[in-house]
Amino acid sequence: MNRVAERLQAVKPSASMAVSQAAKDLAATGVDVIDLGLGEPDFAAPAHITEAAFDAARSQRMLYTASLGTPETRRAIGAKFKRENDLDYAIDEIAVANGAKQIIFNALMATVNPGDEVILPAPYFVSYPEMAKLFGGVPVTPECPAETGFRLTPDVLEAAITDRTRWLFLNMPGNPSGAVYSEDELKALGAVLENHPQVLVLSDEIYEHIVFDDRQFISFARACPQLRERTLIVNGVSKAYAMTGWRVGYGAGPRWLIKAMATVQSQSCTSVCTVAQFATIAALEGPQDAVAEFRAAFERRRDLVVEKIARIDGLTLDAPEGAFYAYIGCAALIGSKTPSEAILVDDVAVARYLLEQAHVAAVPGAAYGLSPFFRISTATSEQTLSEAIDRIAAAVSKLTLQSE
Repeated sequence: MNRVAERLQAVKPSASMAVSQAAKDLAATGVDVIDLGLGEPDFAAPAHITEAAFDAARSQRMLYTASLGTPETRRAIGAKFKRENDLDYAIDEIAVANGAKQIIFNALMATVNPGDEVILPAPYFVSYPEMAKLFGGVPVTPECPAETGFRLTPDVLEAAITDRTRWLFLNMPGNPSGAVYSEDELKALGAVLENHPQVLVLSDEIYEHIVFDDRQFISFARACPQLRERTLIVNGVSKAYAMTGWRVGYGAGPRWLIKAMATVQSQSCTSVCTVAQFATIAALEGPQDAVAEFRAAFERRRDLVVEKIARIDGLTLDAPEGAFYAYIGCAALIGSKTPSEAILVDDVAVARYLLEQAHVAAVPGAAYGLSPFFRISTATSEQTLSEAIDRIAAAVSKLTLQSE
């Protein structure tokens, strides 16, 4: 009998991947679609990284590595944490995996039992709740509205914690919101967590280098050193170095947790591609000029999107503080009529309308746990973004809004 495991019944596929696939399907019919569903830099990885991979492939024996990465890779990651975050991690406190998502997956598999609760401040990255559910965890999703800058506050955190709470996830800068926490805001959350020793903290800092308006990024582990033994920092080279396809993420945390994650990884993928680890060392130890160049380009694109969205009646957007997304409010469009007399009942319908009418792929806010919004990726050229938002503006202008 063809039957999938029960654990999969509550798990949904990635919403952003689904939107991107819908865009590809429409494009395959000959329609000119602008796909802003996936968050992937449009830059090439810096040349010295690619050259390091070529050199390694030509001159090194490409064998299995230690499950959690070569000593050289983990030393380079440890040096990065010391240099950029003023954090000290030994090699056995560092894990290398096939992307940041696998670090998170391994951590949850190693620690979550059925019924354990995982606090995911909404809006959250689409994969967080699905990974938690895969292991029998219960996502708890307190809303963090635009009025609070999409940031979790101490009182909301306190109210969300129960005796079953196992993890709190933070993501900064946030996907999809772009929210960045200040050091004081992190310390305030840490003060709440000190009273709940059963709660582990996962701080997803993959967009660390993409912050705007001269903000200073502060790692959660740096702001709350008293919680070091129950904090896992998640990062990787995909966003900062435009290396999404290299699939290298890393985590740093207490030895007991890293050891447990090593057990998971040794029985799944074994280890990360050896060539990709050499490339990661080159990324972390080599010239960092491209990181600053990429960040500046993302900020220019952010500015363009904020300016153009402000001109569209019915849409709202507070300037994202980091990452490369725009989480656009569309409350005024809910209940409006399309040219075909259909009613846009929610942000899923809004995203569908934009794909069908404007031929722009966006992800509905429902996928991130906070509606009514839709997310577009700004990790593409200014020309493409300008065209996409012009198309969105034209599509919105064809709606009959509730107030009309």
